[in-house]
Amino acid sequence: MSIRFLGHFLQPQFTDNNSYSRFCLTNPHFIMTSFYTDAELKELGIKSYGKNVMISRKCCIYSPQSLSIGNNVRIDDFCILSGNISIGNYVHISAYCALHGSKGIEIRSHSGCSARTTIYSAIDDFSGDFLIGPMHPELLTNVQGGKVIIDEFAQIGANCVIFPNLTIGEGAAIGAMSLVRESVEPWTINVGIPSHIIKPRSKKCKDLVRELSSI
Repeated sequence: MSIRFLGHFLQPQFTDNNSYSRFCLTNPHFIMTSFYTDAELKELGIKSYGKNVMISRKCCIYSPQSLSIGNNVRIDDFCILSGNISIGNYVHISAYCALHGSKGIEIRSHSGCSARTTIYSAIDDFSGDFLIGPMHPELLTNVQGGKVIIDEFAQIGANCVIFPNLTIGEGAAIGAMSLVRESVEPWTINVGIPSHIIKPRSKKCKDLVRELSSI
């Protein structure tokens, strides 16, 4: 077995499973991670970011100069972030999420996106009256959109699609595999294609924020 450096962590190179097992038994506190180190984050050119920011090295950030991140934010493997994006505090963007922020995306504090969710701030016209895709001249396309706001305490379930120019209200929850085409009322639980309200959502999570300072 050989060991090489990866950021500020050691990454062992094993020749077989037995070598790996022996290493784990003798090094119980060893941690392998794909997150950028603090030094590496500084080299990304992100517009601004706070404390305890964890971004996977496997995440693709195409416009770091337009990306603002607060404190205690985690962005997992294989996410795509492009355009003008603002992320608040205590936000988790799960694996394989795509945030297309050409018209702006704002994800406010204590909210998040579950795995494989896609947020569009602009979309093509599929009517057949225009050409589609960025390789065609803009004159022949009809891209429309507007800013998407995910308000505080809102949560988007796995495999959802969020359309442009809408607000997911404070504390709203979107069930897995839903399509959100219009703004969502605060403190409601929504599911479906297109999404619709099924019941109110508890506000207890909002009260729990007061306990953060004591943890």
